[in-house]
Amino acid sequence: VQVVESGGGLVQAGGSLRLSCGASGSIFRISTMAWYRQAPGNQRELVARVTSGGTTNYADSVKGRFTISRDSAKNTVYLQMNSLKPEDTAVYYCNVQARAGLGFSDRDFWGQGTQVTVSS
Repeated sequence: VQVVESGGGLVQAGGSLRLSCGASGSIFRISTMAWYRQAPGNQRELVARVTSGGTTNYADSVKGRFTISRDSAKNTVYLQMNSLKPEDTAVYYCNVQARAGLGFSDRDFWGQGTQVTVSS
């Protein structure tokens, strides 16, 4: 399974960005899709996730500003980021939990990451 993110970049505080992540390859079923981020010197942290049933969870720091959504037909997940703050600066990683077929267990797959930089 290949996971590819896009949409990062440099934006001023208060601005918006939309990240996209697509999964491809030997996929039988995708359960949870999520976005994580890691800032220099910090551990990787969960930003938002969405289950196959559409249930979403957000980190407290992004609630009300970020929205996660998925297009299951396209194996794609999005992260709309509004009212960005300098502390949102990080490398954002897409995580996909998927299985290759019946009888297989879910496995974690990660993208290469996309840089988001918010200037003050």
